[in-house]
Amino acid sequence: MERAMEQLNRLTRSLRRARTVELPEDNETAVYTLMPMVMADQHRSVSELLSNSKFDVNYAFGRVKRSLLHIAANCGSVECLVLLLKKGANPNYQDISGCTPLHLAARNGQKKCMSKLLEYSADVNICNNEGLTAIHWLAVNGRTELLHDLVQHVSDVDVEDAMGQTALHVACQNGHKTTVQCLLDSGADINRPNVSGATPLYFACSHGQRDTAQILLLRGAKYLPDKNGVTPLDLCVQGGYGETCEVLIQYHPRLFQTIIQMTQNEDLRENMLRQVLEHLSQQSESQYLKILTSLAEVATTNGHKLLSLSSNYDAQMKSLLRIVRIFCHVFRIGPSSPSNGIDMGYNGNKTPRSQVFKPLELLWHSLDEWLVLIATELMKNKKNSTDISSILLKQKGQDQDATSIPPFEPPGPGSYENLSTGTGESKPDALAGKQEASADCQDVISMTANRLSAVIQAFYMCCSCQMPPGMTSPRFIEFVCKHDEVLKCFVNRNPKIIFDHFHFLLECPELMSRFMHIIKAQPFKDRCEWFYEHLHSGQPDSDMVHRPVNENDILLVHRDSIFRSSCEVVSKANCAKLKQGIAVRFHGEEGMGQGVVREWFDILSNEIVNPDYALFTQSADGTTFQPNSNSYVNPDHLNYFRFAGQILGLALNHRQLVNIYFTRSFYKHILGIPVNYQDVASIDPEYAKNLQWILDNDISDLGLELTFSVETDVFGAMEEVPLKPGGGSILVTQNNKAEYVQLVTELRMTRAIQPQINAFLQGFHMFIPPSLIQLFDEYELELLLSGISRVPHGGFANIMGGSGLQNFTIAAVPYTPNLLPTSSTCINMLKLPEYPSKEILKDRLLVALHCGSYGYTMA
Repeated sequence: MERAMEQLNRLTRSLRRARTVELPEDNETAVYTLMPMVMADQHRSVSELLSNSKFDVNYAFGRVKRSLLHIAANCGSVECLVLLLKKGANPNYQDISGCTPLHLAARNGQKKCMSKLLEYSADVNICNNEGLTAIHWLAVNGRTELLHDLVQHVSDVDVEDAMGQTALHVACQNGHKTTVQCLLDSGADINRPNVSGATPLYFACSHGQRDTAQILLLRGAKYLPDKNGVTPLDLCVQGGYGETCEVLIQYHPRLFQTIIQMTQNEDLRENMLRQVLEHLSQQSESQYLKILTSLAEVATTNGHKLLSLSSNYDAQMKSLLRIVRIFCHVFRIGPSSPSNGIDMGYNGNKTPRSQVFKPLELLWHSLDEWLVLIATELMKNKKNSTDISSILLKQKGQDQDATSIPPFEPPGPGSYENLSTGTGESKPDALAGKQEASADCQDVISMTANRLSAVIQAFYMCCSCQMPPGMTSPRFIEFVCKHDEVLKCFVNRNPKIIFDHFHFLLECPELMSRFMHIIKAQPFKDRCEWFYEHLHSGQPDSDMVHRPVNENDILLVHRDSIFRSSCEVVSKANCAKLKQGIAVRFHGEEGMGQGVVREWFDILSNEIVNPDYALFTQSADGTTFQPNSNSYVNPDHLNYFRFAGQILGLALNHRQLVNIYFTRSFYKHILGIPVNYQDVASIDPEYAKNLQWILDNDISDLGLELTFSVETDVFGAMEEVPLKPGGGSILVTQNNKAEYVQLVTELRMTRAIQPQINAFLQGFHMFIPPSLIQLFDEYELELLLSGISRVPHGGFANIMGGSGLQNFTIAAVPYTPNLLPTSSTCINMLKLPEYPSKEILKDRLLVALHCGSYGYTMA
């Protein structure tokens, strides 16, 4: 009875105060009653509960085995923390990770809690399981004010954690300047290495902490590598920390040349080196010029090494081109860098900027000499061989006179010195004379072409960086014209040189035209591979077709207005993302993947030539299409032509076939190939015959009275249009009839639809560069865009699936009456029910082909 009354009284008191006034008797239950109160710093409630309780204030609970004092220190509940300390809580009790309440207070910056813990004899030197002390936590988070209070209680400011790191190490890594200064003022060892030999300066540089590094260097920090030989500068360059590199160079000027030499290190990321040198070059004009001159000298040395057989071609070639790329990048972004070609080096000016190219002139001179000597030998061998690219070394043991092509120096001591003058210039004529060939009947061009081509590429890059965007250096054009025969010999031997080194041909149509006959002679398959290899070079891999990055990357189109809705979404889409991958979904449908993309292109192919849009008109043969000269009846016709160009460009970019064929003349327009009178036959066969007749017959005495002007439809009205200025008064004669035929052809086939062509090409070139598409002729372009019976070039083996090439397969599915065949288009799979007879199979296939529904669901 007495116990029951006591419980009743306890219940009454609890209800009056709206809380439990007594703790449960077992510690496990009691601690979870107290914990929320401690976290909220409800010290009166905690005090009342503890006053009549036998609760052990050092009771450790939970997986980490912490006490309530840990909780109070962690949350900054200073009143509860003091209460617990007065109740006998141990300030140095360690949880399962070895952390004391002082550790937690320091980690979270709980100043008042730290002060109270110190009053109750908290030990600041205790380490947790990782060797971290309270000052480590303060240093990590940069709590300098608290560190000032705590450090005076620390016996060893250089106490190390399990990795040998002191508080100074971690403060330097995180860039806490005032904390670093506080630790140094307290006697921290500025050069103390951790277990891997990393000093505080090393840690500062590893994270690009410029100001922290400057403090250390100002106070005499030594420039020391770690145990693996990695230096603070290595770390700065690896991270692209230009500002920190600048500080290191201020205190150690010799490091400037070290950075320049780093451009030859393949293990360092080129973009990081660029960032560093870009920053350094922005500091002053003199620094900018010094960097460029130094890079030019290193490039020259590497170039001369490349022109020696004693060097590793692959490594030396990559090194040279890497340095030159960096050189050109820095040149372009220098302080107040000129944006035109007037003051940029190769125009004869003697400005300070032009002088940075002077070291490279030695390399270009050597290149020129080699090409001149090869050209001389080509001319000599033309008399003895129909193959001008076959130049053989003399047989072993035979002498060579001074006019023969010198072989590259074979490997051996001093071989590079034998190739060089005192200035480091490689001199081919120094090798002329009596030498033994390194092998019998070796082809000199095979030995030299790649090396010389790499140097030519470097020369082109240096010329280009001095010109406005889109312009080719006159000096380089002159160079190509001078060495035309030798360069054609190189390309004829190995056409892939164009993509490896002769980028100038892809970027400069006037130069490419000189080599086009060689390129067009290469197998179509090889040109296709080169085309896509160069088209996708530099693009990150993307599987956006399957898993778009986000909903905004999906082209959401409507079936009932597919042309207009597609035009709208494509015009708003990110061009770079569309190049990487396409994701299409039809509104209201679940399906998405390669099959949906294929259908999208298929439907748009039909819509582009839909007569309702008046964009294209059928040719005379009824199977091909030509831009409609009257497309202006559609107010949006130029926007739609641009969209049509985008669709064909995207299709070609992603190897998707379109269900449309154009006239030969339109393919020529895409390729930039001039049309001829034979192309007129596609739109007016009879008129083409008339032009043919003029060319085939003497018209001198026929009295045709033709002039260089014709009547043509201009916006619905017939007008006299001159074929050239003053054409109405120029008679067509036997001597100028070919010109007349060409001009009238261009009027009918090009001038009449020039705005439409321009708009189409504007969209097409967003995805396909003009320089690449010119690798093909009009017949090959048709094959690339539309295939043969819609089968890709190369047959079914080249059908694309959701993740690249995907074999066409047929799968059997259980038969039920009236079930039609279906397909999984993403994996090129046709699903055929197991029909009981061939007749039913044929019937169901025909129904599916002619009456099957469009749309996608998730299989």
